[in-house]
Amino acid sequence: MKKLLLLAPVLFLIAACGRSEYSTNQVNVVGQEISYSTDEITMNGYISQNENNFDKRPGVLVVHEWWGHDEHARKAADELAKLGYVALAVDMYGGGKQADHPDDAMKFSNNVMSNFDTSKARFNAALETLKNRGNVDSTQIGAIGYCFGGSVILAMANSGSDLDGVAAFHAGLQLPVMPQEGLTSRILILNGADDPFVTEEHVSNLTNAYEEVNADYEYISYDGALHAYTNPTADSLGKKFDLPLAYNAQADSLSWKEMKEFLNETFASGE
Repeated sequence: MKKLLLLAPVLFLIAACGRSEYSTNQVNVVGQEISYSTDEITMNGYISQNENNFDKRPGVLVVHEWWGHDEHARKAADELAKLGYVALAVDMYGGGKQADHPDDAMKFSNNVMSNFDTSKARFNAALETLKNRGNVDSTQIGAIGYCFGGSVILAMANSGSDLDGVAAFHAGLQLPVMPQEGLTSRILILNGADDPFVTEEHVSNLTNAYEEVNADYEYISYDGALHAYTNPTADSLGKKFDLPLAYNAQADSLSWKEMKEFLNETFASGE
């Protein structure tokens, strides 16, 4: 069990995406679109991997922000592939649907989170798709998520999904499923200290719940970071819709480093 509240300063990093194909130091990362489905919907995801790595390796799911499956999630999948993982950027809304306005984003995300059985079915469809890849070690699976996606992976871990560890970036902490006895997933939460969508009460309620079930968790807070601090488009979206969103390069860089170390430790402990 671990509770750690860290404060870090703030400053610079990332953008881009789409179909990705590039080589660096014998790392040939190739991303491609992939479809998978539940009984009720077909989802359009994106899987990325280093094609020069022929060994079975851990798989990592990437769950998008409330805007939907987009470049930000795909870029994260490519970066994870560079690190040696097979990464699947999932589509929680179905059909690759994306929101152009916060009202639509709220509607799409609420539709998913208000029906947890539907949400879990969609998540599990992605999970099984990743596990069934021939180059994925199905006994070593993790997940990362952003904003809405961070809330999704925390709720999935709390509900007992087969995940070794989850790392949530600027996640909402009011979850449809709170931590349960027997929680086995390792938990890392990386939030902005100045995120107005996350109150001290939210943090206290969730971390106390983790304490009660003796969970292996860590909560890190970055001073000066607002909501969506990992997304380079946050500044323009914040201005366009008058939302408290802002990219923070230093918090982005520091949180990605924490996630890398977390995944390394998580999968090393499972070997």
